[in-house]
Amino acid sequence: MSREALIGNVTAMLSDAGFTVSDQCVIRPKSFDVAARRGEDLVLLKVLGNIDAFDGPTGAEMRRLGTYLQGTPIVIGLRTRNQDLKPGVVYFRHGVPVMSPDTAMDLFLEGVPPLVYAAPGGLYVSIDADVVHDEREERGWSLGRLANELGVSRRTVAKYEDGMNASVEVAMQLEDLFGDGLTSPVDVLDGAEDVHDAEPTPDDPDAEPEDQPIITVLTMAGFDVHPTVRAPFKAVGEGERRSERLLTGHSAFTESAVKRARIMSSLSRVTRTRSVYFVDKAKRDSIEGTAIIERDEVEDIRDPEDFRDLLKERADATEA
Repeated sequence: MSREALIGNVTAMLSDAGFTVSDQCVIRPKSFDVAARRGEDLVLLKVLGNIDAFDGPTGAEMRRLGTYLQGTPIVIGLRTRNQDLKPGVVYFRHGVPVMSPDTAMDLFLEGVPPLVYAAPGGLYVSIDADVVHDEREERGWSLGRLANELGVSRRTVAKYEDGMNASVEVAMQLEDLFGDGLTSPVDVLDGAEDVHDAEPTPDDPDAEPEDQPIITVLTMAGFDVHPTVRAPFKAVGEGERRSERLLTGHSAFTESAVKRARIMSSLSRVTRTRSVYFVDKAKRDSIEGTAIIERDEVEDIRDPEDFRDLLKERADATEA
């Protein structure tokens, strides 16, 4: 299956599951392919045939964008090396959860989250430490007795009861001994933080010299500006209120700029942000909701409200 066909299948599945899906991000380089929202759940999706093509810089960018846009970065792929991704298993690459289309379908369409995650050494599940402790004590078993039943050391059993996750094999043994209800699903939409010790959000990349004038304007308008390097927008701006977020771009007013502005508009609707594109000379006031503002118009703005008023005026403008 081609990657384009795979992206089409994934977006169709998300639509069937009740998500609003953005237009595909077709401008390169790109860290994600589509954004999708259902209620308060926002996901930024990268779709790959082979997940080994997912590199560290792309992972770092997706994690940054997930933080700034209050969403979850996820990779959906078919295989790694020469092996298909296992259904019902969450993998991790560069701090981003990875799953197969079947696992994604179970999660998003059927509402069945995965129970198993891959980590160095094999496949693991999250077990309820309190239930293991209570069940052991209710039977009057010592740590040694349970260790013998499982074929592990007393120290390992003590770690299970302190919250360490178990291999799939040990979890199955525990359920045979104590019954169901010992395992917890992997909370993918929270980044699977319950089973994955991700590093802190990577630092922002350095802004390109040509981006600096726009960053200065946005900063004076009261926005914290986070440059991007692999997104269809140049930066994410965060206003005084956490909910006030802005996707920005800038270039000459070309067909490529119009295409980029349209993608930004689609992403803004899904991510609940505003979008603005700065140009040297504007030929229209907005493109499908993305405000078009000439650089000269904002160079002398000092009052943040003046910028916000201009942004709203342009975004609400009727296109010719």
